Amino acid sequence: MKKVIVTGGLGFIGSNLIQLLLKKKYFVLNIDKVSYSSNFYNIKSFKNNKNYKFIKLDINNKKLFTIFKKIKPCGIFNLAAETHVDRSIDEPKHFIKSNILGTYNLLECFRKFNKLNSKAKLIHISTDEVYGDVLSGRSDENYQYKPSSPYAASKASSDHLVYSYVRTFKIPAIITNCSNNFGPRQHPEKLIPKLIYNIINNRKLPIYGKGLNSREWIYVEDHCEALLKVFLNGKIGEFYNIGSNKNLNNIQITSSLIKTAKIHIDLGKNVKIKYIKDRPGHDLRYAINSNKIKKKLGWKSKTNFMKGLNKTFLWYYNNQKYFSNLNKKDIIKRLGK
Repeated sequence: MKKVIVTGGLGFIGSNLIQLLLKKKYFVLNIDKVSYSSNFYNIKSFKNNKNYKFIKLDINNKKLFTIFKKIKPCGIFNLAAETHVDRSIDEPKHFIKSNILGTYNLLECFRKFNKLNSKAKLIHISTDEVYGDVLSGRSDENYQYKPSSPYAASKASSDHLVYSYVRTFKIPAIITNCSNNFGPRQHPEKLIPKLIYNIINNRKLPIYGKGLNSREWIYVEDHCEALLKVFLNGKIGEFYNIGSNKNLNNIQITSSLIKTAKIHIDLGKNVKIKYIKDRPGHDLRYAINSNKIKKKLGWKSKTNFMKGLNKTFLWYYNNQKYFSNLNKKDIIKRLGK
């Protein structure tokens, strides 16, 4: 049985990826440091699977190499990262430590391991935010990096580190840059699950500025399938953008969620948009060109946005215990002023 490691597997994308990998008959080791955004509720459906194992460890820890040697994975998916822009505005140092220094340590451990097992591959998962504001058109893999937030800058730095190790040390690694994900198991500090939490709990719906900030949205399961496709067929040293070509601004997202929620529940009187002061350095638009992965690897997103949104709302509505595993302040507190 082929073995893989997923870092950050208690998080949103990581736990969804593990679920896919287990379905595909991989043995999966989940390495997670268990931070505020980690949630053991995310793994409850597969925690007892005989092909799943969890180890609590920060990717800054040099014990990673020992784990690599013991497990002998054929692939490592690096999703361990601090991801919330608002938090990076409040405390950039955590993002430097996790996203830059953590990636550096992982690369050093993987470089040593690669000398023992040259066939193992590293898939480094990044974001479209490294490109910064894309006011017109769509950013392809050759678009300049121009990150606006400490979060985006830390991810851009990690991408550059990975690529430098490919060029200098010849490690077999691939970098992916994905658009905004939505779906089950996402921490409610992010827009869609925060709005769902507030709708369910009859709270106002906070929207930055005028609500015109536009993002490209992809259902998380589609992203995970793309990551597996990149792992199996991607070219070493390449970058792959992963997106849906579906852009919506925050007003459209909120309106769509209200429409979806009305199908399933009666809305409380407080469920209405409340405009709040914008985030500093807030990019207006992200939009990526995913033609490369479509043409080279035959992948494209397949989940209709409204169907994905309906599945997402129902998951949170039917899994409200998920919220109880989190600190309420992490859900409702405004950060990054």
